[in-house]
Amino acid sequence: MNEYAVTVIGHDRPGIIADVAETLAGLGLNLTDSTMTRLRGHFAMTLVCAGSVSAGDVESALAPLTAGRTLLVTVREVGEDLVEPPRGEHYVLTVHGADRLGIVAALSRTVAAAGGNITDLTTRLAGNLYVVVAEVDAPGAMSDLATAIDRVAGELGVEATLRPAEADLM
Repeated sequence: MNEYAVTVIGHDRPGIIADVAETLAGLGLNLTDSTMTRLRGHFAMTLVCAGSVSAGDVESALAPLTAGRTLLVTVREVGEDLVEPPRGEHYVLTVHGADRLGIVAALSRTVAAAGGNITDLTTRLAGNLYVVVAEVDAPGAMSDLATAIDRVAGELGVEATLRPAEADLM
């Protein structure tokens, strides 16, 4: 069984997800993980799929989606050995405040310095309000990471909250 990471980015239009999913299903590929979103009118999707076809077959089958030059599609073989089990406990980090340079950089560095791994990150700018929601796997005591995040959030002038993730929402 082969596993592939497929990315699709470009101008949003109706039917991109359907086109990709139907193409992959037609090749006998099963979607195992995916994330898809719109970013200011641009579509972005990353997915992992598994099946017995070659990477070349996947690329060839998806090539018609790029014909109008509004989408870019990449296919990369991935292996199970790249999958790491979660480390530590699961948390949700929420941040909001005035938009400014360096919010994601500073907070993600703080998580990394504590040995944590951000497994999902979403940011939104609504007017002058910047919002970050991140899922974090972190070893050690939550209080240590929360203290470090509070310190950096104060320096940035934003509000930050770290809380345990609810298992049924993950």
